[in-house]
Amino acid sequence: MQFDRVSLDSRANVWRLRNRTLTCDRRPLVMGIVNVTPDSFSDGGRFLDPSAAIDHALQLVADGADILDVGGESTRPYSTPVDAAEERRRTEAVVRGIRERTSVPVSIDTSKASVAAAALDAGAEIINDITGLTGDPTMLDLARRTQAGVCAMHMQGTPQTMQDDPRYDDVVAEIHAYLAERREALLQAGLERDRICLDPGIG
Repeated sequence: MQFDRVSLDSRANVWRLRNRTLTCDRRPLVMGIVNVTPDSFSDGGRFLDPSAAIDHALQLVADGADILDVGGESTRPYSTPVDAAEERRRTEAVVRGIRERTSVPVSIDTSKASVAAAALDAGAEIINDITGLTGDPTMLDLARRTQAGVCAMHMQGTPQTMQDDPRYDDVVAEIHAYLAERREALLQAGLERDRICLDPGIG
C-alpha cells in the first residue's frame, strides 16, 4: 500500500496546547496515565481517592512523564460506561490538584464535552478523546473555542463492542485512512493543524 507523504514543515514536531507549546523533535514525549476508575486494565481501583491519584501523578512526573493524562471512565473492552456527572466527580478535583502541584501539562481522557470542559476549567490543556471527537456533537466546538490541544484516536466500534468481531483487510491502510479523515474533519471544523495529535489506538 502506497501512502501519500505528509508534508513536513516547522510545525511537524510541535503540539500547541492551551497555554504552551510542546516540541518532540529530539525525543518522544512520555504520557503518564492516571486512571481514576475502579475497572481499568492495570490499576483499576488503586487511585480512586483524589489524594492518592495526585500523589501517583507526581511520582509519574518524578519518573519522567512529560504529560499527565487523567481518565475517569475505563475504556477497556466490555467496560461499563459511566455518566458525565460521575466522570466529572472522579476527575475534576484530581486535575485541579495536579495543576496546583506541578507545571507538567494535564490531559483529560474523555469523550464527553461536559467532562472535558470541567477539566479544562480546572487546568487541563489537552482533550484526549478515544472517539476521535465523534462521540459528543459539542466536543469539536469546545476544542475550537478553548484552543485546547487535541488527541484524536482510532477505534473500531466502541469499548463495549470492539472485541466482538474485529476485522481489517489491511490494518495499517485502514487506520491511516481513518486518521486522515478525522484530521481533515478537525481542520474543517476550525481546529489548527498544530493543535492536533493523532493516536492509532494500539492499546
